[in-house]
Amino acid sequence: MPASILIADDYDDNRELLRVILLTAQYEVIEAHDGLECLKLAQEHLPDLIMVDLSMPKLDGAEVMRALRADVRTCKIPCVLVSGYTEIDPSRSVEAAFDAYLTKPFRTGEVFETVENLLLERRSKMSVVETGTALGD
Repeated sequence: MPASILIADDYDDNRELLRVILLTAQYEVIEAHDGLECLKLAQEHLPDLIMVDLSMPKLDGAEVMRALRADVRTCKIPCVLVSGYTEIDPSRSVEAAFDAYLTKPFRTGEVFETVENLLLERRSKMSVVETGTALGD
């Protein structure tokens, strides 16, 4: 079963580009047009990863992240900050509880690498929880 990825961006062109990149890699893609829709779809679908634009109507990316991290159902889902700002302060994304960030325009290789790394990390954490063991035990 392919991993599911929720894309939240208010610009159709940005969502379309990410959708094409992710579908090429065989991911299931869910799309949200604003922050409120992102929260609703995240709670309904519990995707494997969420990509959130920083500047969106209704709720911006930071507000979406605070809500996702406050919800027990969505708090462990890895989230990528997506922004058109080329001067992103990495500490700001960490403060907002993002696991990684990507800047627009997207570089396909960087999108693949970021998504794969976060999904591998998530699977690794989930297998530790399922087996009840950690490395070094």
